[in-house]
Amino acid sequence: MSTLNITVLQQPLVWMDGEANLRHFATLLSTLGGRDMIILPEMFTTGFAMEAANNALPQARVVEWMQQWAAATDAMIAGSAAISTPTGAVNRFLLVEPGGAVQVYDKRHLFRMADEHHHYQAGVERRVVEWRGWRILPLVCYDLRFPVWSRNRQDYDLLLCVANWPARRAAHWQTLLAARAIENQAYVAGCNRVGIDGNGHQYSGDSLIIDPQGNELARGTANQPARLDAALSLDNVLSYREAFPAWRDADSFSLNG
Repeated sequence: MSTLNITVLQQPLVWMDGEANLRHFATLLSTLGGRDMIILPEMFTTGFAMEAANNALPQARVVEWMQQWAAATDAMIAGSAAISTPTGAVNRFLLVEPGGAVQVYDKRHLFRMADEHHHYQAGVERRVVEWRGWRILPLVCYDLRFPVWSRNRQDYDLLLCVANWPARRAAHWQTLLAARAIENQAYVAGCNRVGIDGNGHQYSGDSLIIDPQGNELARGTANQPARLDAALSLDNVLSYREAFPAWRDADSFSLNG
């Protein structure tokens, strides 16, 4: 499909109360229709809590809920959650289709300033997800700071970044989202939370949907819950890359480790 209708839900999160967060987002999702993708923040069941590594909802419960609402809205539901696995906890981006299929990406870059690397295991695989004719690269929060990891190898059209990005670094968030769009000649959608978490950190949201030339298509009002909608055009991104083929001059590289 040439047009992808996406919605970003910029919302507060209830600290370490998975069922309360699921109820809140269910209320919002019940009003949505005609979307292809609906994006929730990072760790949308708990907030960015290190204790969530051992005390979050099990993956089966979160996935079941996401499958229910993906089917009800006929849209892919996407967001990250703290998930315990047999080999350790991960900050897992879940992308769930209406038919029930689940694709996952585990956060690669763990935020050491909050000791995330002591509580969670880093993902090792860069993932590109295909949905309704679009190629989508999922990232989680701190991943956004590392352009090599998100480098477009001409294998994606839309970069998704879900986050709990604190207000005091809001300028970094907004600048990096725009930079990733421009350098990769791809759409970028960034979904950040609002409110104050259990550690007293404030989040201003500033969620954004940006086109491949760095133009804002939608912005979340700072410090307020918001719903952002945009219609993304695959024809536009492909024609722009053909008219301005900067990607042809990109330096070759490979990732090790």
